[in-house]
Amino acid sequence: MNIGLIAHDSKKKLMQNFCIAYQGILHRNELFATGTTGRLIEEVANLNVHKFLTGHLGGAQQLCAEIENNNMDLIIFLRDPLTPKSYEPDVNNVVKLCDVYNIPLATNLATAELLIKSLDRGDLEWREMYK
Repeated sequence: MNIGLIAHDSKKKLMQNFCIAYQGILHRNELFATGTTGRLIEEVANLNVHKFLTGHLGGAQQLCAEIENNNMDLIIFLRDPLTPKSYEPDVNNVVKLCDVYNIPLATNLATAELLIKSLDRGDLEWREMYK
């Protein structure tokens, strides 16, 4: 499965810890991330990550294009809803496209853990029908 990983600046450490905790599951899948998030994950979790541009330089748009082309199966987007970003429209676009294209999306740690455990159990195999 193709998993997209995005994290706002204040959530990047949380994303690193998440990837360390679920390294065993994540390494069996293809990982894609915005630039800085991907680099930080690779540094601590010994995972291979396809890195797009940094989020505010177009990485979120690149991820959106992958969603639109049905190349993503799951998105984990650890976002900070209390700190508005100047590029918030791009962020909202990721959420909107996941809804349009029926891509499972986690925007907080609790939902991310539920989805990653579901992925491990095989509960997301229905995504294969969309490809």
